[in-house]
Amino acid sequence: MVDVEQYKVTSEPYYQAQSNEVALYEAAYRNRLPVMIKGPTGCGKSRFVEYMAWKLGKPLITVACNEDMTASDLVGRYLLDANGTRWLDGPLTTAARIGAICYLDEIVEARQDTTVVIHPLTDHRRTLPLDKKGELIAAHPDFQLVISYNPGYQSLMKDLKQSTKQRFTAFEFDYPETELESAILAKESALEPEVAAKLVKIGHAARNLKGHGLDEGISTRLLVYAATLIKDGVEPRDACRMALVRPITDDADIRDTLDHAIDATFA
Repeated sequence: MVDVEQYKVTSEPYYQAQSNEVALYEAAYRNRLPVMIKGPTGCGKSRFVEYMAWKLGKPLITVACNEDMTASDLVGRYLLDANGTRWLDGPLTTAARIGAICYLDEIVEARQDTTVVIHPLTDHRRTLPLDKKGELIAAHPDFQLVISYNPGYQSLMKDLKQSTKQRFTAFEFDYPETELESAILAKESALEPEVAAKLVKIGHAARNLKGHGLDEGISTRLLVYAATLIKDGVEPRDACRMALVRPITDDADIRDTLDHAIDATFA
């Protein structure tokens, strides 16, 4: 028997809405429509899903997808033990049985032959075939499937098939507007608003370099890291180099450009 309570989000995650995404998600959940969330790294996709699971009072099962993940990792497999073999449900199967929100994070990292197993759960059938077990699961009435990925890393080898994309409703996330992002930093780290605003200014400078030496700009998540270090007493320029610049580039010219921007901001 699965303990549903272990998958509940027990305390409210901090999430600041950027538009009407909360109401739209609630409408999708009322109708049990599958949801796809697209957006850059560290912009709040996972936090949003956690917040919605908390707000709706539903269990949440999160799967961090990777290129080695097989269909069995999602649906389950037979295991050997002292008494012979026993079946162990995978996270997708568990979610379908107990009526959880199943969140497949960075779905494009998984192989395409793995992602096709979600198809029967995302249309009128709402079923999950367990071929190895010879069982067909009818999804619990509360079950919902949510996936996310970063379109900035799309390639011919890492993209969702149209046959998969068109099974989902979708949100397009981005980094928050300047004032909102500053408020998020101040709330997350208890940092002074004027210092938080300086960090956001550096973040914008790095994002302007995306496609001009950087694959991805400084995320809101990294800005929160820098704010946390500064609040703990780390000198702002050191905190910014450690949390904002060194993680995102090994290019000396880009690093120097961002270091100069930090020095100018915290002169």
